[in-house]
Amino acid sequence: MEIFDRALAFEQRKLSFQNTSERIIASREAKELILGLNSIYKVNHDPKIMDLMKRLTEIKKKIEVRLKGRSMA
Repeated sequence: MEIFDRALAFEQRKLSFQNTSERIIASREAKELILGLNSIYKVNHDPKIMDLMKRLTEIKKKIEVRLKGRSMA
């Protein structure tokens, strides 16, 4: 369960990405972790994995908002 440990470490990491390249790398890493956990979840159907995927998705959304910027509307 290396990916599970990596996902937990990513979740605990301080999320103050200073520049755009750090945000892009973090977004890609979050996507990779979510997809990896999803493939495990398809086999096991463990609710803990689903909860972790949801938390990572929220972190990924926050990063992407910072990348794209907020709309003026």
